[in-house]
Formats: sequence, structure tokens, C-alpha cells
Amino acid sequence: MTATDRTPTRGTSALRGVLGRFATGVTVLTAGRDVPRGMTANAFTSVSLEPPLILVCVVRTAAIHDVIRDEGAFAVSVLSGQQGDVALYFADHGRPRGRREFEDVDTVPGKCTGVPVLLGAQAWLECRLVAVHDGGDHSIFLGSVVDAGREEKDDPLVYFGGGFHRLST
Repeated sequence: MTATDRTPTRGTSALRGVLGRFATGVTVLTAGRDVPRGMTANAFTSVSLEPPLILVCVVRTAAIHDVIRDEGAFAVSVLSGQQGDVALYFADHGRPRGRREFEDVDTVPGKCTGVPVLLGAQAWLECRLVAVHDGGDHSIFLGSVVDAGREEKDDPLVYFGGGFHRLST
């Protein structure tokens, strides 16, 4: 088959299927010191090492969206292969909200921002918001990394083809 023989994919569902062929790491994005919020996100990437910058994309209707914008800080916890249940929890729109959202999740306040950082994560970053860009129905939040860390064992949680997977290392 040549490129010209392919039928273009159209529509939201079809596009989701195409994008699902790109394996990504799985993160939980957190924000809010007084009333924390969280969400599972795979729209995360590094932007620059000097200065250290990352970006996350958040749909404008998400509860965490305005908290990031208003408080100017967020954290990204890169989930380990053991944390599929955590990813599902923060993706569930029916989970408790407000202070109860984090009752059953082990976190520590980030030492620079006070934003919750998930314990057991493969890696984590604390960020100060430096810019917000339009991304259609999402906002692209650019964050300056103010603190970061990682576990020694490599055991990432990966999202591919509509499901969570672990890499065998």
C-alpha cells in the first residue's frame, strides 16, 4: 500500500484511534494548596532544559484548569507501573471533589509550591506557571520547573491503544 492508497481518517472518534497509536507516559497533574485538584494527563512533554520548562495541556472545562491559572503553580507526578489504579481514579469524573479528592491518595506537599505530589510516582516535577497558550478546547500551560526528583527503579506506566501497560525492563 502506498501513502496515496490510504483513506483519510475523519471525525473525533477516528482521530482518537489514530492518536491512540502513540504510546505515552501517564501522569497525574495536581494543583491547589488549600483545596487540591488532580487529573490524569498524558498531554505532557519537556520543552527546554535551559531554562527547565515543561508543558501540560488541560481542557478548559476541567476543575483543575482555573486552579492552575489562578494559583500559578502545579505539579506533575509521572506514574509508575504499580499506579494504574491511581491513573483510573484521577480519570474518573465521579470521584470525590474538594478536600475529599485526595483522602485515599498518598501525597506530600511540594517543598517549593505546596502543591500535592503523589508518593510512589516514578518521577515528579513542581512548576511555576510562566505562560498560557490557546490550544483549541485546551489551554497549554508552560511551567518553569522549580523542583524535580525520581525513583531509581525504572517501572513506568504507559498508555497505548486505549489502555494502560507496563514496560518490561
